Amino acid sequence: MTPLAVVLTLFSCSVLVIRGHPGFEIQPEVNARRLLNSVHLQKQLTRGPLAQARSKRTSDHIITDCIFMTSEEGDFYHKSSIADGTACGAYIFSDPDQTIEVHFNYLDVPCENGGLVSFVDGWELNGQFFPSPSDHPLPLNSRFTEFCGKRKVKQTFKSSQNVALIQYRMPAKGTSFGFSVRFIKNPTPCNVLFQSMEDIYTLRNYGKRSNCSLSTLFPAAVRVASLNIGIVSSLGRGIELETGTIHKVRSQCQKRGLDDYLQIGGSRGLDNANLLIADSVCGLDSKPGKHVEVIACGTTTVRLVSSGAFDNSATVAIRGLTEDDINGYMSVFCQEEALK
Repeated sequence: MTPLAVVLTLFSCSVLVIRGHPGFEIQPEVNARRLLNSVHLQKQLTRGPLAQARSKRTSDHIITDCIFMTSEEGDFYHKSSIADGTACGAYIFSDPDQTIEVHFNYLDVPCENGGLVSFVDGWELNGQFFPSPSDHPLPLNSRFTEFCGKRKVKQTFKSSQNVALIQYRMPAKGTSFGFSVRFIKNPTPCNVLFQSMEDIYTLRNYGKRSNCSLSTLFPAAVRVASLNIGIVSSLGRGIELETGTIHKVRSQCQKRGLDDYLQIGGSRGLDNANLLIADSVCGLDSKPGKHVEVIACGTTTVRLVSSGAFDNSATVAIRGLTEDDINGYMSVFCQEEALK
């Protein structure tokens, strides 16, 4: 099983969509319906599909699988061995504090019969996107760049976060393209697709009006380690007073006139517009305690919503679920029937 095939077990039917053209089904290798009912599958997930991809390094970077995942810099090459009209994807990811730069070295993909290559700023799966369209700095139609033919592509493409995607459909056997990947340091990361199965990360808005999210492609337990949301002015004025963690912000924080908060929840796909929320919090709390939200969904998300009036930050500890978590209380559960 390829690393991304494990990720695809989170969805019963996966579709790559090249904008303006019909999508094509890609059959996952494992039945997704046993996502949480099967301890064996859960143990597969806790080994970390993204970490597995990072550990499998190759020197030639030849893309042979329709679903390909890499965390490598360097040159990549694909030559079509079949021509069945399937849309495929090369999923690229880097460290949270990096963005991805892609340059196409050459292109030989005839436009006839629907031949197409597309750079996507983010990841797309099943028609859903990370980052969510509502959280990305660019409108959705600006996140795609499509081209075909036999020519050089002069433009260099750069992602806004630590993931990017090359989607392609090859119209004839022997058609090919090549591209190079380079990782760029990002001093102000906002949206992050998390790779580690157990780590601590700090989300910040850097005083800007923005929504920043941290997502994992596995069920996870989330604990807020420290919180500073809706308190410290982005202009550097004001007095910091510990308020403690204020829960359920729609009935508490917004009564205080705050539009800044942290959401913790899960969803069945990449788009957090469908987020099932376990809790929403704000306030200033250096010691929030040991409470853990158990998110039993294919995607776990921590989302920081910021008005720009405050310099917000939240440090969260995230780990993959264990058998004890599955047998215990779950804050959010994405029901099995919805995965059909």
